[in-house]
Amino acid sequence: MNNVRIAIQAKGKLAEPSLGFLLSLGLRFKPNGRNCIVTCENCPLDILFLRDDDIPDYVSRGIADFGIIGENVLLEKNARVKILKKLGFGTCSLVLAVPENSQISNVLELDGKSIATTYPNLLREYLRVERIETEIIPLKGSAEIAPNLNLSDAICDLTQTGRTLKENNLRLLTTILESQAILIQPPFLTNRAAKKMEKLFAPAPNL
Repeated sequence: MNNVRIAIQAKGKLAEPSLGFLLSLGLRFKPNGRNCIVTCENCPLDILFLRDDDIPDYVSRGIADFGIIGENVLLEKNARVKILKKLGFGTCSLVLAVPENSQISNVLELDGKSIATTYPNLLREYLRVERIETEIIPLKGSAEIAPNLNLSDAICDLTQTGRTLKENNLRLLTTILESQAILIQPPFLTNRAAKKMEKLFAPAPNL
């Protein structure tokens, strides 16, 4: 019988909490920081250590039976998966922010401006609903420095405490999305062993 597979972050803010969640279920394993796949000692489960934005693809294709990611990643990727449970850790907010000295005081004044972001799809949908037309500048990271380098008028990025915004002299305009870690699975779970594993993860009744 093939082992059930769960994909989690190899590096990043959800990496350690995800391991803690698995340990809290009574699973025993010894990640060594080098292997991309670690097998549990007391359960037919393989843990896959992946880039966070690859996890939805692995799960939607059925390569991984479960995955732990942030809601923000799932919504940005728009992958076909089922949310099994919200996990209550890795909370953060996707926000719009401008420089402290900016004349922009509300989101409607972003019309005709430029916004740098690592979440172009989520930003695009928000702007569509609000009927705001801007230039979206997609970045792979470090969006918070874009206004200081005159690359954009505003940013759309994740924040947990707001400290990074303050350190880069940015002022919050609005919050687009509240996010936390979630447990996901393929839309149709065909692995019989994985179906049994659902009981271990105990999905929340409201999901």
